[in-house]
Amino acid sequence: MSQKPTALITGPTSGLGAGYARRYAADGYDLVLVARNAARLEELAAELRGTHGGAVEVLPADLAEAAGRERVAERLAAGVRVLVNNAGFGTSGEFWTADPALLQAQLDVNVTAVMQLTRAALPAMIDAGAGTVINVSSVAGLLSGRGSTYSASKAWVVSFTEGLAGGLHGTGVSIHAVCPGYVHTEFHERAGIDMASLPSFMWMEVDDVVSTSLADIARGDVLSVPGIQYKTLTTVSRLLPRGLSRAMTNTFGRGRGRT
Repeated sequence: MSQKPTALITGPTSGLGAGYARRYAADGYDLVLVARNAARLEELAAELRGTHGGAVEVLPADLAEAAGRERVAERLAAGVRVLVNNAGFGTSGEFWTADPALLQAQLDVNVTAVMQLTRAALPAMIDAGAGTVINVSSVAGLLSGRGSTYSASKAWVVSFTEGLAGGLHGTGVSIHAVCPGYVHTEFHERAGIDMASLPSFMWMEVDDVVSTSLADIARGDVLSVPGIQYKTLTTVSRLLPRGLSRAMTNTFGRGRGRT
């Protein structure tokens, strides 16, 4: 049986999830990869086994479904060193025209899965006296007015993480929220959001976000906001009256036409 620590990562088939998977594999971890698309999971697993030689377990599951979340929760209860709650999605269009089933699925993936999987992982981590939970939130969770349900779901992730961090103090287990801004991934294309007009300096690369966030986490930061442009934006926003912050976000952050 492998003596390496294990990292379970949700949503690893593209973007930040793939970045975290490659980084943890390179750092000598065994992996458990969770996503809906079994073929893409197998493709990534084969790449990581070939490149780094560690064990890679593939766990196909739809986190929008209770049965999928339960399957992953059972694996987490058996014990992992790191949980990366990365799976999540946004949608385009206005709230009042969006498919209610799609809105519920978004809530189940972005919020319910984070809560249930974290709850499943923590007892074994606390018993071992070691563990790390990384919840991928978003700058949208720190800025009021950027869309509706997506921004609200990511604000929940920040609040949940900050609240739980205090309770975990002294257990050897830590929890962190990573709040990236715009990252070159498939996220916006999948959501149907046109980002062609966004200034180039607002974009970040996956590897930079992963490296910066893991450095913040190693320092013990509960909240990581990669990128000086986003640190500045979120700091200024917190200092402004909420009404003015909302107006600024709607003007510059494309608050309309997205949920």
